[in-house]
Amino acid sequence: MKENLFVSSKGQITLPAAMRQALGLTGNSILTAETKDGRIILSPAMVVETEIWADDEIAAWDAADDFAPGEREALENALGSRRDG
Repeated sequence: MKENLFVSSKGQITLPAAMRQALGLTGNSILTAETKDGRIILSPAMVVETEIWADDEIAAWDAADDFAPGEREALENALGSRRDG
């Protein structure tokens, strides 16, 4: 599919409805724009939400994940016996 688009004085373009529908783009879709060999390439993008955690929160999780004395060895022995037998 190929269309001629106009760039507004604000640098905006309107993608034809058929193109939006073919790519599953809705009113709040995000596109990645890149230039390559004198062309503009628009691709649907995926946004992944991230959360930022404080260092003390991460340290608390690490501490909670620590093994109790003897726990690691017991787990390794249990897993070792499964692998061996």
